[in-house]
Amino acid sequence: MSDLTSVETHLAEILESIRPLPPIELSLPEAENLVLAQDVIASHPLPSFDNSAMDGYAVIADDIATASEQAPVTLPVVGEIAAGDIGAYALNPGTAIRIMTGAMLPNGAELVVPVEWTDAASSGGQSSRVTIHAKAGPGHAIRRTGDDAKAGDVLVARGTRLKPMQIAAIAAAGHGSVMVRPRPRVVVLSTGNELAEPGTAIVPGRIWDSNSFMLAAAAREAGCLAYRQAGVPDNADEVLRTLEDQLIRADLLVTSGGVSMGGEHDVVKSALRRLGTITFRKVAMQPGMPQGFGTIGEDNIPIFTLPGNPVSAYVSFQAFVRPAIGALQDDDELQLSTVKAELTAPLRSPPGRRSFLRAILDRQNPDGERVTPLTGQGSHQVATLGKANALITVPEWVVQMQAGEVADVLVLP
Repeated sequence: MSDLTSVETHLAEILESIRPLPPIELSLPEAENLVLAQDVIASHPLPSFDNSAMDGYAVIADDIATASEQAPVTLPVVGEIAAGDIGAYALNPGTAIRIMTGAMLPNGAELVVPVEWTDAASSGGQSSRVTIHAKAGPGHAIRRTGDDAKAGDVLVARGTRLKPMQIAAIAAAGHGSVMVRPRPRVVVLSTGNELAEPGTAIVPGRIWDSNSFMLAAAAREAGCLAYRQAGVPDNADEVLRTLEDQLIRADLLVTSGGVSMGGEHDVVKSALRRLGTITFRKVAMQPGMPQGFGTIGEDNIPIFTLPGNPVSAYVSFQAFVRPAIGALQDDDELQLSTVKAELTAPLRSPPGRRSFLRAILDRQNPDGERVTPLTGQGSHQVATLGKANALITVPEWVVQMQAGEVADVLVLP
């Protein structure tokens, strides 16, 4: 087994060669789920003016200092301020101004009495007077200028993948666009004379191409723009020509098939060896041992050559391609999460290789997470893959595990 490369070594060499895509400026809708390329700074305080946190009445604290249910205080209502009203208002002692949530606080006001503390809660608030049944101190129900963020504060840090929460913070600060890493463009193709397009008739000896559809879907799930190229026959010249044609729309290329352990039909190896930039190796993993990675074209576009068996291709994508997609976006958190779970059945694993076994992970069990290995772990058994929501990872030095033991489990997206 000395000729096998560890999973960690292969991945480290991949990530070392990946450079993040140059940032571009995009509008907020276009930037959703992309990675921020520079800090977003608050150019103004948030909020930018003192405003009311509730519907109620702006008052001076001394005017309601004695208010209670037994001895309410009644004040004349001298105005009303709605949210968005930019007029200049001033509050005089002994009076109240009706105010809506988010409305700018009038000069002189010290607090807002919630409408629920007044007789307006039942009268509809249209009276020229308001009776207040409770007291509060200065600052009550007021949002002060800058109490959310001060001018110059970092609202969202570089490297953050923009989810709805971050989009809200950016928009609230008045930014209509941001600098982000663009969505990677991934081109996927499968090779093999045996491949037929789904939806067409086949004869014995041919199979429907599932890999290119699967890998394109996996790339989209990882946040990419994915382009699927129809299957390419086992012809090295045609494979190379097809790859070169795709470079114009690719930030990353993924092939499946044609990289087995040797033979005249390893057309991807044959084609790419002419460029001298691809390393083909055996990685100490099952499924997915034959792997290739390098760059192609004048722009050094990264290319992954994955095995042809569908499960091998899928596991390889999650183990190697997905982290590389993250690296293109300067994001090291795109890799799958790992959890600990109790095995519900025994399993076996070959010595010297890390196994990735399809499984069903139960995260709802009240006694803790449990995982069940699926029956049918062959690298061609795509029906079993369709049932899985997790991969049990078995270390290279472990050949068997028993029910009740705790295993590391990769949670599939």
